[in-house]
Amino acid sequence: MLSKFDDYPIHQTPEPIARSASSSRNVYDRYWFNGYSDDGEFYFGIGLGLYPNRNIMDCGFSIVRDGEQHAFHASRRASREPSDTQVGPFRIEIVEPMRTLRVILDENETGIHCDLTFRARTASVEEGRQTLRVEDKILMDATRFAQYGRWEGSIGYAGKSLAVEPRRVFGTKDRSWGIRPVGEPEAGGAPPTKLPQIFFLWAPIHWDDHCTHFSTFEDEDGIPWHQDGMIVPAYEDPDAIPGTEDPGIDVMVSVEHELVYRPGTRRAQSATLKLLSRAGEQRVIELEPLLCFQMKGIGYTHPEWGHGVWKGELALAGESWKCDTLDPMAIENQHVQQVMRARCGDRVGIGVMEQLCYGRFPRYGMNEFLDPAR
Repeated sequence: MLSKFDDYPIHQTPEPIARSASSSRNVYDRYWFNGYSDDGEFYFGIGLGLYPNRNIMDCGFSIVRDGEQHAFHASRRASREPSDTQVGPFRIEIVEPMRTLRVILDENETGIHCDLTFRARTASVEEGRQTLRVEDKILMDATRFAQYGRWEGSIGYAGKSLAVEPRRVFGTKDRSWGIRPVGEPEAGGAPPTKLPQIFFLWAPIHWDDHCTHFSTFEDEDGIPWHQDGMIVPAYEDPDAIPGTEDPGIDVMVSVEHELVYRPGTRRAQSATLKLLSRAGEQRVIELEPLLCFQMKGIGYTHPEWGHGVWKGELALAGESWKCDTLDPMAIENQHVQQVMRARCGDRVGIGVMEQLCYGRFPRYGMNEFLDPAR
């Protein structure tokens, strides 16, 4: 089971790289990207996941613009070569690690295609390891890093074309791997003693000369079990980035949030984020939603194209919907990213806030598994 990567001195276990160190069926390794215009005109999301113990690789590309979201999905049997990042017409090319990547979706039967290049404007940001046990069973155990950058290229969908210009299209690359729930739920055994619960916020924001990083996972009492906050230097020229890690990154002591929810939803109407530095200084960021992207467009909680589900040797599909016709309280519509206009003092930035809230979260008036804010 050797692969090209086995020719590099990168082994972490006695096994070949293609063989996971864990036998869990929920092992995964994922690329994820977003991109959005500086005025909130459009947003696109990209994902590719490898599930080595399920022998599946899947991907998605989705764009929201003019009140409509269009999505491409594909899945195949995974090869045993980890460097093979192609699913049908979709592929990711690593032009220069940690600097430049290219995402290509060739023209296909769905009418959705793209040729996009991501160029970094920051070093990579490593989040803390995220480990969650539910009733003593590991539900998630993952490592994640993010990187901020600009996009250039083109997108085609529904007979329309869109030029992606780096001067006004920002985004984030997200790489994560480890264990998390994917594919069909496990069956058998005693039923759980309580309903599942998750509260997650993730907000990468671009400013003129730096980026801010915010994330939190909290239990139903609002107690964080994982948080990240950072201020990250940004560079106009990727070659000026000092290395894989930037010694200028300022790691925060803690983060806080104050959300106002749109009534009848679990989606922010406005938000205030706070980052507390080691020097005791507090940075307050106000967020104003401009556009909403349904994460199901790239497989998250999708009822048919969820991650790690066997669809056959090779399968692909496209779909579209009008955003204002969706039921905001349907379970597959809870996981969203909103493009946000950000303000901090007299500074103005652009970014996103990802939101996922299932289960009770009384702090914001949500007392049932899936009741809306009021």
